[in-house]
Parts: sequence; C-alpha cells; structure tokens
Amino acid sequence: MARQLLLPALCAALFSLLNCVGVEGKLYSNHVDQTERFAKRTQPTRRGIESRTTNTSSFRYLTDATSEYRVASLPDIDIDVGELYSGMMPVDESDPDSAMFFFFEPRIGGDPVDEITIWLNGGPGCSSLEGFLQETGTFIWSWGMANAQQNMYAWANLTNMLWVEYPLGVGFSANYTPVATSEEEIAADFLKFFKNFQTKFGIKNYKIFVTGESYAGRYVPYIADAMIEANDPCYYNLSGILIYDPTIGQLDRQETAIPIVPFVEDHAKFFNFNKTYMDHLSYAYESCGYRNYTDTYLTYPASGVQPSFEPNTTADGCDLWNEVYKEAYRINPCFNVYEISLMCPLPSDPLGFPSDLVYLYPAFGDYAYFDRPDVKAAIHAPESVTWSECNGLAFNGSGGPAGYGDLSADPLQHVLPRVIETTNRVLIAGGDYDMELPVVGTLLGIQNMTWNGALGFVARPSKPIDIKLPDLQYAQVYVDSGFEGWDGPGQGIMGVQHYERGLMWAETYQSGHMQPQFQPRTTYRHLSWVLGRIEVL
Repeated sequence: MARQLLLPALCAALFSLLNCVGVEGKLYSNHVDQTERFAKRTQPTRRGIESRTTNTSSFRYLTDATSEYRVASLPDIDIDVGELYSGMMPVDESDPDSAMFFFFEPRIGGDPVDEITIWLNGGPGCSSLEGFLQETGTFIWSWGMANAQQNMYAWANLTNMLWVEYPLGVGFSANYTPVATSEEEIAADFLKFFKNFQTKFGIKNYKIFVTGESYAGRYVPYIADAMIEANDPCYYNLSGILIYDPTIGQLDRQETAIPIVPFVEDHAKFFNFNKTYMDHLSYAYESCGYRNYTDTYLTYPASGVQPSFEPNTTADGCDLWNEVYKEAYRINPCFNVYEISLMCPLPSDPLGFPSDLVYLYPAFGDYAYFDRPDVKAAIHAPESVTWSECNGLAFNGSGGPAGYGDLSADPLQHVLPRVIETTNRVLIAGGDYDMELPVVGTLLGIQNMTWNGALGFVARPSKPIDIKLPDLQYAQVYVDSGFEGWDGPGQGIMGVQHYERGLMWAETYQSGHMQPQFQPRTTYRHLSWVLGRIEVL
C-alpha cells in the first residue's frame, strides 16, 4: 500500500490541521462460463483449513536447515498456523544488516504445487506484513476486528506464498541505511535475497509470480524484468505478475492530479463538498488543462503517445489532488484516502495505521502487533528493531516520483511492456473507491504504454466481472443471525475486465486501495487467473 505515497510533507500539515521449467504463454481471450470449473478447482473450502496440522512430519519444507525459521504459533492469534516460516534472510552474507524479513507459507488444503507467489506492499517504505496480516494471508486481523479470524480467501489456498519486507531499510531491516537510488539496484538486491531463500528451502525450477500493490507497481515490474534479464529458469522462472492500484506512469500528474476531479464528481456523496467548492474544482480542472488532457488521451484506441504533462505550478492552483485531500479531512475527520466510503469513528488497527492517521487504540497496548516483544520472538525477528508499518526509508536519491529518491523510469516506458511480452500473463487492477491512485489515472497510464505491437487498449473495457460464488467468510454469521440464504448465489457484477495482448485489466467495484482487504472474493479470482487456473475473471 502507498502509505506514504505523495504525503511526506503533507502529514505534518495534516496533523497541524487536525491537531528450469519453461512457461507456455497462453492468450485467454475466449469467453466461456467458468463458474462450475472455478468452484471445483479454486474455491477455498473449510476442508482445506481443517487439514492443517501441527504434525510436522507432513511439512514439505521443514528440514534441519529451515527449522530455525519455523513458526509454531502467534501470540493472541488462536488459529493453528500450520506450516509457516519467517525470519531474516540475507542479501549479502558478508553484511549482517543487509537482510530482508519474510513470511513463507506453503499451499494449504490441496496438492503441492511447484510455484511460488511473492507479495509486496508499497509506500515506498511500507511493510509487506500488512499484506500478510490484513490482505492475502491465512488469517486476517484487519481494521475494526477485535482479533484475528481465518481468512477463507487466503492466497495460500492456491499457491505457495512469500511475503517480503522490501526494499532494504523497511520493516525489520530498518537499521539498514538505504543506499539505492533506482529500482534496478533494489531489484538486484531482491534477486540475491530470493536465491538465498530458495537455496535455504531447497526450491528450484518453480514458476515464479510476483504480486503487490501501490508503489509496488514500480517494484513488481522491475523485479520481474530483472528475473527476465537473469535468464536463469532454475531460480527465476517468471510466469506472471499482478499489481493492484499501481503507480506505473507519471505519479505526480497523470496518476493523481489529472484524474482527481472526475473521481470526486463520480463519488460526490462521499465527499459532501458544497456547490461553491465543486464549482471551483470544475474551473481548475478546465483551466489547468486536465480536462483537455483526459479528453484527448483517454480514448480507445489510444490517440497517441502522451506528453509529460507539466501544467501551472502548485501556486497557480493546479495541485488538485493535495487540495482535495486536505478538504476531505476538514469535512470528515476520519477520512480514509484508501477507502473513501469509510466514516467515523476511526477503526481499530493492530498495526496502528487505520488510514493516514497513525493511531493505536489503548486496548492494543503500547506496541503495534509486529513490534511486540512476544511477537518478535515468535517470528524470529530482531528484538532491537522498532517495527512500524511505514518508516519512510527506501531510497537515497534526490528527486524522482514525488521526490522519493527513486530515479528509475516509469515502468510503462520499458520494463512493464517487456514483462507482458515475456509472460502474456499480467493483471493490473484498480479499486473504484481508491483516491490514492484513482482508476482513471491507471487507465491513462495503460493508454500510454506500447506492448506487443500496439499502443494501449484498442477497445474500451466493458466486460463485466460476475461473482457468482457464495460468500464463505461470513456464511456462518448469516446462519447464526437468521439470515441464511439472504446473500443469494453470489455478489453479482463486481467489476469490469478487459484482456488484450497478454494484459488483463480489472476494475473492482466497492473496493479501495487494498483490494484483497476489501473485496477478497474478487481478488481471489484475480490470482486464480494469474496462476492460470481460470480463463476469465
């Protein structure tokens, strides 16, 4: 998640304001009814969860070399963790500070698979343990929850999962002072870490899938491209990627400032701005050139390569994303840029970050969950490091997107097209309640990218995503409350999908920035597609 995307300077002002196997690339463009097949092959079941056991003789990856990483249980989480590993893995064996923290969970409740799916959060500078605990892991302890519950849509139902705190300087490697100024440098670090991890756990010739969200929209394509460049299928057999609400283009303008006014207009009731302010936004949208830019370039097929957009300065009133951000907090003190439908009160969060407001309810004590001494001991984390979800350290350069010190080119210029062309298995998805990186900004980026011989999508995305599967997460709650059957056969139309030339686009309805947190059924389908288990979403 982009906990610090665009906000290093804003936070202070805000608080003041508030006080060796090859891969066959298949093109899945034919429409068939996959509901029955999907239910049989990929739907999570309680049978899989109940099969988890503390009988370690069945653990696939437990050896003398990996036993030091085994997690037997987690404090205050009354769930059998099954086969789970975590700890620090070095990038450079000669430098003890250059190590990344990871969680590794083999597939549960199904036949073993020779593949591994990597998950990365963004920031830059935010921990992927958020994804582990609140999005894609085997249990969830999310906003407003009193304790952890089994995640019926855990991604480990489908594949071996690896969550990594990335890059160096994030999370439990906070004592490391970042020296990198580019995505290429930190991707090289990741490949070293990943090879060390695979060597330790006896993994070779696996299909590799790289996934993540937000600023990981830069991390994931660069790591994937580095794997392609390595040309080593024993360790880096890249087979597909998935990125949620990603920054793939010009972050400061095309992805944020330009689309913000249409976003506010589409979701006006959530913002509750008065007519005078809405008229002001409409005038600025026009006078700053944003309306003309969108009308010119958000077309199907693409009208041409988009110029780097440099409108008037902030002083001229064109920094509209930041302006809307501050105005939204004035009206709704519990405003959440990642999920604009949320209102007061601030939800509880064991990680202490239930929006851009850093807040830990007294019931959680003095520590975020992963900073608790008993939790650090259970997961083999360094006791001396103060863990926080977002520490702001990732790069050591000057400039780049939003001034983060990341000097690499935007992914859509080179690396993302090469990943699409190599794998023909790339999914990009945007949540329609996400203000951090609005959907229109991501679509502008796609329409400015050339891959597999053409610029952008030829046709406008329009094919519905029909979620016909019944809910599993709250099924028993419905029964116990006398609402059995009220959830019907499924959710219905929960998004739009579009596939062209190796790239799948998905817009997810009623979802904010962290899509697996807000719409787990839909994102479970996304992963199933990336892994090649289904042909349409």
